[in-house]
Amino acid sequence: MVDFCEQRAYIKFCFKLGKTATECYEMLKTAFGEQGMGHSQIFQWFSWFKAGRTSIDDDEYSGRRVSSSTPEMIERVRQIIREDRRHTIDEVSMLVGISHRTCHEVLTEDLKMQRVASKFMPRLLSVDQKQQRLDVCFDLKENAANNPSFLSNVIMGDKTWVYAYDLETKTQSSQWKSLGSPRPRRQGK
Repeated sequence: MVDFCEQRAYIKFCFKLGKTATECYEMLKTAFGEQGMGHSQIFQWFSWFKAGRTSIDDDEYSGRRVSSSTPEMIERVRQIIREDRRHTIDEVSMLVGISHRTCHEVLTEDLKMQRVASKFMPRLLSVDQKQQRLDVCFDLKENAANNPSFLSNVIMGDKTWVYAYDLETKTQSSQWKSLGSPRPRRQGK
């Protein structure tokens, strides 16, 4: 692995001499060739020196990313999901005040939840809904049998459906569930 500390010293030297970032880039490419820093790295360091940076050393980095997952915040996410399992990650992250990524990690890794779409279960229709569907079918059958011009009154359209209610999309019906909980079911209309 190439140590770029020497090249950063040259970038700082070029800056102090009043060279432009492009001139500095060309000089480093001539001096180091394939072993030289990339275009974006050179320009980034040049802009840092221009902004007042004096050190040519890398910034300290422990290797472990900082997480904002605290037990209190995890509990707050759990409570929000318990109130409404249909919240999206964006909604929860805004309510708690954390990033999208942290919220996703809390839900999937800390709380062991996953987002699943509910199934449409026609057998879950209420008695009234079943009766209404049966009445409509009998009414249509009776009209077709008694009125010979019944089909001329039917309005047809191209690829158009009319519903008596608004259907949910798969995404709208999806919910968060824990590993042991049953898959959610969507009520039929």
